[in-house]
Amino acid sequence: MNLPEKLKAAFRVPPLSRPRMVLALGIAVAADGLQLLLGPLGWAFADQAIDLVAMLLLSWVVGFHLLFLPTFVVELVPVLEDLPTWTACTAAVIALRKREPRNLPAAPPPPPPDKPVIEI
Repeated sequence: MNLPEKLKAAFRVPPLSRPRMVLALGIAVAADGLQLLLGPLGWAFADQAIDLVAMLLLSWVVGFHLLFLPTFVVELVPVLEDLPTWTACTAAVIALRKREPRNLPAAPPPPPPDKPVIEI
């Protein structure tokens, strides 16, 4: 397996199923809850570690989405980290993934006409 194939495999989007959606929302709620509980303790880099783990786990469960990047950056802002940003972002990613068209096989092209068509 060469490098481009490995990159494609790393960024593939797994099929969105009910267990994956529930797991993703559980991860997001747990990350937001942990940050809310540990916030007053002021542990150095604990919030950033939770954010990094949350982003990696969510990318693994529902596939990487660009919305995870701004959410990770917003979580670095001290006051905004107490908001449930991971939960909101995960709900948005799930909603967007559900609206994406399915990869259906392409319809075969129509057969060529028996007689040539000449337009005037």
